[in-house]
Amino acid sequence: MESVKDQLVINSNETSQEKLNELIVDAAKKGIKEVVIKHPQARHNLGVGITDPIHLVYEGDVGYYACSMSDHISAEVHGNAGWAIGENLMSGEIVVEGNAASSTAASMRGGTVVVKGSSGARTGIGLKGGTLIIGGNVGYMTGFMMQKGKMIICGNAGKALGDSMYAGTIYIAGDIAELGNGAEIVDLPKAEYEEIKHTLESYGMKAPASFKKIVCNGLLHNFNKKEFGVWKTVL
Repeated sequence: MESVKDQLVINSNETSQEKLNELIVDAAKKGIKEVVIKHPQARHNLGVGITDPIHLVYEGDVGYYACSMSDHISAEVHGNAGWAIGENLMSGEIVVEGNAASSTAASMRGGTVVVKGSSGARTGIGLKGGTLIIGGNVGYMTGFMMQKGKMIICGNAGKALGDSMYAGTIYIAGDIAELGNGAEIVDLPKAEYEEIKHTLESYGMKAPASFKKIVCNGLLHNFNKKEFGVWKTVL
C-alpha cells in the first residue's frame, strides 16, 4: 500500500479481502481524493457503503456489488464488473470500460452509471433515479418495476423490457425481444435524441442513428377487480 499526497494506491495482491473495503472507506473519511486499486482480481464488495467524496480507480475486473450503497463517489473500472455494480447508488458517477453482469445499478437513486459494453439480466431493476447508460446489449427483465430515472441502451434487449415500470424513460437503439407488461413505445422528440447523443459523446461513445422511447402506459396503475379481463390482457 502506497500513499502519495492525495492519492492512495492499494495492491490487492498484498491485501486481504476483509481489509480492502475498510481501507477504501477509511481513505474517503480522511479526505483522500483518489484511491487506485491494482489487481482487484474480481473481488466482491469493493468500495461499498461510502458516503464521503472520493474517486476510485480499479485497474482490472471487479466482482459483485462494487461501489454499491454509496454517495458522492466517482469510479473507473478498467475491466468488467460482476452483479449489481452501483446498486442503490445515491449520487456520483461510475464508468465501466468492459461488460457488466446482472442487476447493474439495481435500485439506483441518483447519479450516473455507464457500462460501455453489455449488461446482463435485470439491468436497472427498480431504478429510482439517475441515468443508466449501456453501450451494448441488455438481458431479460431490464427496467423491471422502474420507478424513475432514465436508461439509454445502445444495443438490443431481451424479453420483458420495462415490465411493470411505473415511471421513468427507457431509450433503446436496437431490437426488443419482447416489450414488458405496461410498457409502450412512443414518439421520440428530436430534442431528446440530441440530448442522448450529447450524453453518449461526453463518455466517448458514438450514438446510434435512432432510438425508440419506452414509457409506462398506465394500464397497471389502477387495477379494478371487476375488470379482470382487462387486467389479464395487460399481463
